[in-house]
Amino acid sequence: MEHRIDPELLAVLPYLPTVDIADPTAFRASQQARTQPVQRPDGLLVEDRIVAGNVPVRIYLPKDAAATGPAGALGVLVWFHGGGFVFGDVDSSDGSCVATALEVGCVVVSVEYRLAPEHPFPAGFEDAWAALCWVAEHASSFGADPARIAVGGVSAGGALAAALALRARDEGGPALAYQVLDTAVLDDRLDTPSMREFETAPLWDRHQAALSWQYYLAGAEPTAYAAPARAEDLTNLPPAYITANELDPLRDEAIEYACRLIRAGVRVELHHRPGTFHGSNAIPTADVSRRATADIRRALRVAFEVA
Repeated sequence: MEHRIDPELLAVLPYLPTVDIADPTAFRASQQARTQPVQRPDGLLVEDRIVAGNVPVRIYLPKDAAATGPAGALGVLVWFHGGGFVFGDVDSSDGSCVATALEVGCVVVSVEYRLAPEHPFPAGFEDAWAALCWVAEHASSFGADPARIAVGGVSAGGALAAALALRARDEGGPALAYQVLDTAVLDDRLDTPSMREFETAPLWDRHQAALSWQYYLAGAEPTAYAAPARAEDLTNLPPAYITANELDPLRDEAIEYACRLIRAGVRVELHHRPGTFHGSNAIPTADVSRRATADIRRALRVAFEVA
């Protein structure tokens, strides 16, 4: 497989951590030990809150927006970190949320949802839904426009974002302007060609994917809110930005979900990035990673202008 990896990514491959969630507690500890504090610029207000009763969120608000008040309200991205439903937290996505808030010129609300296996589905999804509903109700109180709400996430966070779009449609709100599904986890069936091909792959492979679904579902019958690829009806969903990495076991479920959305009449921007693998978008030294993040932020800017 190495000959297919982008040369800049291949150069850092020996230094990447091994992802092994067989012992979730131990792996979380190792991840937290590697997390470095983010230097936040002066142009950003960052606040941690507990909302909707018991859901922690971190709100990123450009100071210029805070100064202009409701008349200058910005679009708001409700963001969900990755980690296979098992690890990750708002600290792990702090740097990307800072950059998104400043580069897009929007409010970002990063959600600390409960993790499996201690809290299997629907716990994390209910936290995500509660946070989204809170944002829709209180957006104007922190400089955001309730008519311009996007949901987004990476990996397992992408599953939550896609599921929220489905539930918001099914239950008549909150109204969503956009959804960002970045290398999203979407299908618990593990039966796509890419899932079968990448029994082993950097950072995330079929074995880890199987474990994460085992922890998340905990034996329950999967629904579309757990595994959005199972949704039969994809009509009337918000426009979507979807990414797929070539050497990622999750590649084909992202592409198939994008194609199904397109066939259902949903506006979709789909990016397939050759030479990349799951998690490689977070490696900032590679040009392909910088382009990936820049493209997402460009799409968000456009989405908030149109909404």
